[in-house]
Amino acid sequence: MVNDQLIKVFLLSAISFIVAILLTPLLTHFLYKHKVGKQIRAEGDTPLFSKLHKNKAGTPTMGGVLVWGTTLLLAVGFWFLDRVLNLEFFHRLNFLTRAQTLLPLGALSATAVLGLIDDYLGAKGVGSKGGGLRMRFRVLIYTLVALVGAYWFFYKIEFDILYVPGFGNFTIGAWYIPLFIFVVVATSFSVNETDGLDGLAGGVLAIAFFAYGLIAFLQGRFELASLAAVIGGSLLAFLWFNIYPARFFLGDTGAMSLGTVLAIIAFLTNSVAVLPLIGFILVIESGSVILQILSRKLRGKKIFLSTPIHHHFEALGWPETKVTMRFWVIASVMAAVGVAINFAGK
Repeated sequence: MVNDQLIKVFLLSAISFIVAILLTPLLTHFLYKHKVGKQIRAEGDTPLFSKLHKNKAGTPTMGGVLVWGTTLLLAVGFWFLDRVLNLEFFHRLNFLTRAQTLLPLGALSATAVLGLIDDYLGAKGVGSKGGGLRMRFRVLIYTLVALVGAYWFFYKIEFDILYVPGFGNFTIGAWYIPLFIFVVVATSFSVNETDGLDGLAGGVLAIAFFAYGLIAFLQGRFELASLAAVIGGSLLAFLWFNIYPARFFLGDTGAMSLGTVLAIIAFLTNSVAVLPLIGFILVIESGSVILQILSRKLRGKKIFLSTPIHHHFEALGWPETKVTMRFWVIASVMAAVGVAINFAGK
């Protein structure tokens, strides 16, 4: 049984990689044809960013469509072939279930569409300062999405338990709702902050999803592990074209939606306590932005040359590829630590 499930997880990951690779020419043709390129800010308060990334202007965004599009295609496609056409072979590949994957797939769809709209408006110079939806509006939308997820957990499946490695389970009651909302929104925007260098966010996300796939598998949540593996496989295909020099970027449609799903999977596996470790790079990226803002307001000066922190290292003279690959190494080590700690206390 376990061996069959292990084969399923690895096979689905490989299939998602192959499908995403095959779909890439169609996506790149569409993006370049319709000129949905990235707009590089040239504002006075971001001189270093503008200088370091002016050569990226015009590179297509919305590359996240490749990841979530492949994931939804396989989820719905295999479900249809299994449940509707009743083909025995695809019964083994179907990973769409109400108990484990319906919520994350639903959240993926909703946030991907919202991010897609934001990316399109930004590419066309429409919206707040020509950069798409206003920040407050984006926060509100993703908070509402997180609220739906919190309602599902707390009222539908009546789950309000938080596991803390080494200390056990804690029943936190209604506090589960604000915790869920905060973690989902924070993770989404942290991924968005990380999506600033070629290959950076894609690599960090792939590592995190494979780590949570392992956690889900060891818990016996095989369909959820399959979903994480499918996302991880499609992210590897995305990385094939996103590593320096990138042919397209993840965009909000990828960053925000995948950040949301990553947080939801952390809650579904009751391992949200180790999310700051598994997503360590996401934490220091968004943390650097917060510290920079607080320092400028309270002290009148900056801590970092530029934020998020990957731009600080660029400003110090590190090549973009060196920053990216060193962050991948850190992400891999911390993900391994997070998985180990999650099971060490049980």
